[in-house]
Amino acid sequence: MPKPAIVLLSGGLDSTTTLAIAKDKGFAPYVLSFRYGQRHSVELAAAHRVAERQGVERHIVADINLRVFGGSALTDDIEVLKGRTEEEMNEGIPSSYVPARNTIFLSFALAYAEVTGARDIFTGVTAVDYSGYPDCRPEYLAAYEAMANLATKSAVEDDSPIKVHAPLLHLSKADIIRTGTRLGVDYSLTSSCYDPDDEGRACGQCDTCVLRLKGFTEAGVPDPVRYQGVPA
Repeated sequence: MPKPAIVLLSGGLDSTTTLAIAKDKGFAPYVLSFRYGQRHSVELAAAHRVAERQGVERHIVADINLRVFGGSALTDDIEVLKGRTEEEMNEGIPSSYVPARNTIFLSFALAYAEVTGARDIFTGVTAVDYSGYPDCRPEYLAAYEAMANLATKSAVEDDSPIKVHAPLLHLSKADIIRTGTRLGVDYSLTSSCYDPDDEGRACGQCDTCVLRLKGFTEAGVPDPVRYQGVPA
């Protein structure tokens, strides 16, 4: 019988590939997405499409209003940076960083793991094209896993440790796309853009669009999502 695993799914390229990897490893995925006050809520529609297509045990959307704090271009009236070079992306923490977001998301996943009996949590963070996010580093994930095994009933009473999996951590965007393509991922279902239009078309200029387009080019695979200003 497949072991349960909690998979964090935003509906973007990385988390969608991570879900496919978890399934390929034989896990039964319990998928967790978030309505956290993000301006680009089109990603939730993408998460639903991906979960339905890949087939999961259950897909939950948790509501967290991080907009009450603001402090990010994704949850506040702050400009989404566009047209930056890769060098510029690696200079400091960008405005798209949502304070403590990965810690909050992983904490919800940890609670869900205790309820479902899952001992494995999958997250799509990557440290290669990580755009300056402090909560996408290997040392952060190692520290979180250590904390999780001090904070959970199952780890303390049942000697059943939690494992945080980040299978994309050391992969380039091109390698992520190659991996997903090999596993049959349909990237037309995904949404990565931080500033899509009302029709859900990607801007093509924000950091995540730039890295995504570069990854598809390097992988030699066409990006199937729609971009603003590009005929369908």
